[in-house]
Amino acid sequence: MNPLVLVGGAGLIAGMMNALAGGGTFVTLPALIAAGVSSVNANTTSTVALFPGQLTSTWAYRDGLGSIGPVPLRSLLIATFVGGALGAILLLRTPIKTFDVVLPWLLAIATAALAFGSRLGEMLRRRWQIGAPAVLAAQFCLGIYGGYFGGGVGIMMMAVWSLLGDRTLKSFNAPRTLLVCAANTVAVLIFIAPGRSVGAKGWSCWRRPFLAPIAGRSLAAARRPARFVRSPFGCRSALRWHFLCAHT
Repeated sequence: MNPLVLVGGAGLIAGMMNALAGGGTFVTLPALIAAGVSSVNANTTSTVALFPGQLTSTWAYRDGLGSIGPVPLRSLLIATFVGGALGAILLLRTPIKTFDVVLPWLLAIATAALAFGSRLGEMLRRRWQIGAPAVLAAQFCLGIYGGYFGGGVGIMMMAVWSLLGDRTLKSFNAPRTLLVCAANTVAVLIFIAPGRSVGAKGWSCWRRPFLAPIAGRSLAAARRPARFVRSPFGCRSALRWHFLCAHT
């Protein structure tokens, strides 16, 4: 298959996934690596390529924005921006060989978050709740993770927020989309600041996600996001294990 077709299709699918519940990195990152891009460059290119779709998603969900319990959205944004900047700088300072070792573990963490994050959040909420300072601290850490890698970070955010009170995960879709976009905004600015090029494969992936969030938001409004996100789960797992086998 033509590498440009591969990464372009990956960008379209990833944009829809990110509009629903996240996980688009599972599609674009293996596609870029399969197309011959190094792991660190594939990660930065994936972040840049998916960014336009995240902007579109944020605009589509703008009516649902608001505070997360007692925590103002502005405070969460600041924590996410600072954490995202640190994560992006850390990624650029990570040698490729080191990142090749770390990446399978990051993929495993992100897979666990996508598979069990919502259920884990509900289970923990039955046992205890946390206050605003703990949420802000967790948001800062998730911002670092979002700027460094970001796979499944939206689900992780919602799992933490669910410990603040009795709100459905669906009600967190709008702030989740905004804050994931915030972490990626500062990461993208850092990635492109030194004049790094995403290349032809990156631009092919970049063009597709603009319209995908529209379809993703329609599926979410139809109350069917869980089934949609789980349906490509086997595909994501296969891609992940293919990557693991190729880098061991």
